Amino acid sequence: MAQTLSSTKTADVVIIGGGIIGSAIALRLARSGVKVSVIDRAEPGAEASGAAAGMIAPQGEMLEPDPFFELCTASRDLYQDFVTEVEDLSGERVNYRRDGTLLVAIDEHECEELDHIYTNQTRLGLPLERLTGEMARKRVAGLSPQIKLALLVDGDHWLDNVRLAHALIKAGEKAGVEFHWKTTATTFEVQGGRVESVQATADQKGSALTFSAHNFVLAAGCWSKALAATLGLNLEMEPCHGQMIEFETREELPCVVRSGIHYVVPRGGRTVVAGTTAEYIGYEKAVTAEGLESIMQGVSRIAPLLKKAAFRRAWSGLRPDTKDHYPILGYGEPKNLVFATGHFRNGILLAPVTAKLISELLLTGSSSFPLETYSPGRFKSN
Repeated sequence: MAQTLSSTKTADVVIIGGGIIGSAIALRLARSGVKVSVIDRAEPGAEASGAAAGMIAPQGEMLEPDPFFELCTASRDLYQDFVTEVEDLSGERVNYRRDGTLLVAIDEHECEELDHIYTNQTRLGLPLERLTGEMARKRVAGLSPQIKLALLVDGDHWLDNVRLAHALIKAGEKAGVEFHWKTTATTFEVQGGRVESVQATADQKGSALTFSAHNFVLAAGCWSKALAATLGLNLEMEPCHGQMIEFETREELPCVVRSGIHYVVPRGGRTVVAGTTAEYIGYEKAVTAEGLESIMQGVSRIAPLLKKAAFRRAWSGLRPDTKDHYPILGYGEPKNLVFATGHFRNGILLAPVTAKLISELLLTGSSSFPLETYSPGRFKSN
């Protein structure tokens, strides 16, 4: 039997979770002179960060203005500089596009919802263009002739999240971040109300590793709940299973097209991705015929052009949802453990602002945006 090796690694901050959220925090800290180690149970981009559609679309999601919408728009407004930094450091491009999102409506209920969005957002001074169905079809060829109303949201953007995940890691490495892939965090060692270290196993070598640091960040997506439970914490989280399809279309799609939960997103050239489903079935990641049929029915209804598109692939991912659908951000217990998880469907969108706020907490002890609403302690009474 091979001997199990053991070693200890030290850093100023250890981040558990190397997805886009964890990698963005690591980059921000490393560029501030902090020694950072990131550990992740999988390969780069293997979980939610690689399974998303890449939409940066707070306006398309907003029915009523609230503080969470302000957080989302603040993150969107950081994206241009965030992408420029990542691309310059990594030398890679992430296909960041600012061509807008077209929200479309066919039935009466959908039209009423778009009217509601238009009224609320124009009242706030947000840019929106109201289009008839005919005007929408002139903007995007191949849309359904049944579309009655559309809103063009110039402020909503998108990018290739798979490219972003890999570029962030490369940028982080160049900034001095140490990434440990296929390394599963198992337990925290706590003394005097502080985390002293996290125990982990490296799958490839079977090694037992100890990561010690002054501060720790839990950014492990759907796997954050189990790790928090080892500390006696209940995060009220569960995985939301979503499926996606990639197509090659005859013509390039000029912008994102959405109706409700269904959307079609360009990925450069004639490649598009379509989604999505939402199921709460534990950690199951199967791609199912029922799920793919649901996507096809939803997107074909608004964009019949996909009926003749060439199928490329299908996949699924697990989005970390919380009981109130808000992320979990900020210090918890133990006192040197910071949470950055539970972003649900907004992980790509919220990456820049999460990195900014969590790094501010670690570097200065406070953040430039109030985080009480997102505190891990909000679940204590449940």
